[in-house]
Amino acid sequence: MENFKMIAKTFFGFEEILAQELRVLGAQDVEIGTRMVSFKGDKGFMYKANLSLRTALKILKPIYYFRAKTDALLYKGIQGIDWSKYLNANQTFVIDTTIHSDFFKHSQFVSQKAKDAIVDQFREKTGVRPSIDKEYPDLRINIHIDKDQVSVALDTSGNSLHQRGYRTATNIAPINEVLAAGMLLLAGWEGKTDFLDPMCGSGTILIEAGMIACNIPANINRKEFAFEKWNDWDNDLFDQIIDALMKRTREFHYTIKGYDKAPSAVNKAIDNIKNANLDDYIKVEQQNFFDTNKETSGPLQMVFNPPYGERLDIDLERFYREMGDTMKQNYPGTHAWFITANLEALKHVGLKPSRKIKLFNGSLEARLVKYEMYEGSKRTKFQVTEGE
Repeated sequence: MENFKMIAKTFFGFEEILAQELRVLGAQDVEIGTRMVSFKGDKGFMYKANLSLRTALKILKPIYYFRAKTDALLYKGIQGIDWSKYLNANQTFVIDTTIHSDFFKHSQFVSQKAKDAIVDQFREKTGVRPSIDKEYPDLRINIHIDKDQVSVALDTSGNSLHQRGYRTATNIAPINEVLAAGMLLLAGWEGKTDFLDPMCGSGTILIEAGMIACNIPANINRKEFAFEKWNDWDNDLFDQIIDALMKRTREFHYTIKGYDKAPSAVNKAIDNIKNANLDDYIKVEQQNFFDTNKETSGPLQMVFNPPYGERLDIDLERFYREMGDTMKQNYPGTHAWFITANLEALKHVGLKPSRKIKLFNGSLEARLVKYEMYEGSKRTKFQVTEGE
């Protein structure tokens, strides 16, 4: 099978870790862009990337590039593709368009013009035309226009890859699965210590942590990918790749625990953990984090998504101060990471973060922050290290 170029789309701030995921998986010619990473691989690698990548939102397969400054040139460029390679007249398709251009203003208009070009090509050749299906198309086409550069790609994934397939119940403000996985990877989580999410909601961070710890492919629970409807779909190859990936899973010998003070959140988390087949590895308890203490003797990794006051009505100043006090007094020997879009509330934690990483949670600019709680004082730790 021959190699071809692909593009993995991701969130701002995750480009480097997505590139690293791709390299570990065996991708070739990995190049980092903005909110995307390009790479090369064959059809089997396309299946593997969709199944495995934790920080990719979509994987696109570019098929054609051209320049256009007018509607007529856009139409002509789309007609320059032999669409019978990818689609037959009885199938359905849909077009997603993104634009960064002074020549084209409306993505919907571009999608409509491209649709006309494809439909007209089939009508002229066969007398029959494929139709549009926005919900369950046989082929999802992606058009990206940057100034006068038009890129046409096939969407290999379908629905965004954050839709892993394990989450049936969500809380008030659930965190996106790709965002959760990216936070864990940025935090250096590899499954080599105990883990705690003290405000676990419906369990997304816990599940992503469990999947990383056991090296389980991110999208193993997903119902379908767009490429399964393609003309060159190879079911046997897909099954072989799943078997090979599942042989690389590993045992996990520490604890993964979640707390939430809302009984409804705890129940949802338990359901989702069961859906992900991780109930042997993850335990959830109804607890208010501020009333808890570190339960394990060794190092502990903590990653969580506290409320920022967007959808929950709380006294943020007091809440973040209590967070800081609890971490400082009750959790020695812990590396704690959390994400917040409320930069003002962050000032009330009362601890100095050792790292701050700019991310986005949806449209909200956020920070992923790290706090290190030492056993005893920090000074003592350094003195012991220097004296050894």
